[in-house]
Parts: sequence; C-alpha cells; structure tokens
Amino acid sequence: MKKTGKLFKYIFLSVASFISIFPFFWMIIGATNTSKEISIGKLTFGTHLIENIRSVFEQTNVERVFLNSIIISSVSTILAILLASMAGYAFEVFKTKFLDKVFNIIMLSMMIPFAAVMIPLFRMMSQIGLLDTYAGVMLPTLVTAFLIFFFRQNTKSFPKELIEAARVDGLGEVRIFFRIFVPSMKATYAAAGIITFMASWNNYLWPLIAIQTNEQQTLPLLISYVASAYQPNYGAIMVLIIIATLPTLIVFFLMQKYFVEGMVGSIK
Repeated sequence: MKKTGKLFKYIFLSVASFISIFPFFWMIIGATNTSKEISIGKLTFGTHLIENIRSVFEQTNVERVFLNSIIISSVSTILAILLASMAGYAFEVFKTKFLDKVFNIIMLSMMIPFAAVMIPLFRMMSQIGLLDTYAGVMLPTLVTAFLIFFFRQNTKSFPKELIEAARVDGLGEVRIFFRIFVPSMKATYAAAGIITFMASWNNYLWPLIAIQTNEQQTLPLLISYVASAYQPNYGAIMVLIIIATLPTLIVFFLMQKYFVEGMVGSIK
C-alpha cells in the first residue's frame, strides 16, 4: 500500500513538473527555430538562434527598453517595500482604534479593480505632467494595500521586548526601525522584494496607458508590440521572452532561501 502511494505521488509530481517546465522548454526551443517551424509545433532545436537574436537587436531598441524595465522595477521595488514596511510597522507597533480603522479602509481598497481607477490616474498624471516618465509609471505602484498587510502581519511576530529595550536605551523610533527592525526582518523583506519586483517587471496595463513613446517602453510593451505585427516573427518573440524572463529568475534564485521564511513570518 505504501509503495502504491509513493508511486502515485511520484507520478503526480512528475506530471506537475513537466507541466511547469514545458513552457520554458518550448520558449528555449522556439528561440532556435523560424516562425514557420514554431507555428507547426516543432519540438526540436533549430539553427536560427543567431538570426533571431540579430532580428531582435536590429529591429527593436531592446537595450534601451531593458534598461527602462530595470530602472522602473528596481526603484519601484525599493521604494514600495520601504514605504510598506514603515506603514506595516507603524500600524502594528503604534496600534490604536483610529489606526485600525485606517488600516481597514486600506484593506477595503484591495476590492477596487484597477480598471476603475486607471482613468482618474491618467488624468491626474496628465495634469501634473508625469505621463511618459519613469515617475508616472512608478508612482501608482509605490503604495499597495497587500504589501502593507504583509508587513503588518509579519511585524506581529517581531519581539516587542526588543523595541521596549531600545527605547529604554534612548533610541528614537526611526533608529529602532532601521537598526533593529529592518535587519531582523531580512526574510520578510526578501519575500516582499521578490513579489514586488516580479509584479513591477511584468506590469503591462498601466505602462501601456502612461507611456506615450517608444523610448520609455518596458519589455512587456515591446513584446506585445512585436507580437501584434502583421507577420510576427515568433522566433524573435521567443528571444524577447527569454530576455524578459531572466531577471526575474535571477532575483528569485538569489533570494529563494529567504522567500518561504518571509512568507510564514520567520525572523532571523
């Protein structure tokens, strides 16, 4: 009976692994084939990788677009986790009935779909002259209810005795936050950083609205632009998707050991 259970477990895990890995395998295979070969579903490596890479760099401004995505995602991630961690820390450490009501209002904002606020956001950014700028793309993503909730929940497991001891020693609240809280919550910051970076890197709808010129494009917009051509070059699209996937994979693998710890609220 135990052997049968293990067999089914291994079969299930093998199937799940195949389903998870196959899109990446297809992406890499496709980058080496022509559009026609990709269209007919060829699943073997081809000989057109160099041609597809050359097409990407000759027909698109991929270097500039990649830099745009790196700048927007990196700055957005740093500022978003800093602001959210400060808010989450304040809501938990300086808990009052009034702050609880404010927190509940912030949580209610998660129920509002982005489609309901994108037109007011567009008008606001237009009026203050931030359309087609890095700031215009980043500002709406810097404060999110989910991240504030995430940091508040993780702050619940932070030893309040450390805060009280630091206050007795004469440390101010700002120094307590940056010198005691932040170093103790590395796992939480790593998990939040991965989530925020991936969300910012893959963000499509708001950059599509806020960016008006090709010079400010991000990678998801460039991929969409190339894919919407009258005769799309699927090989070049696969190369672009690989380029767009690599940074998120690197970030995840560099910080994965902290990810699970951060998600369950562990402190080290």
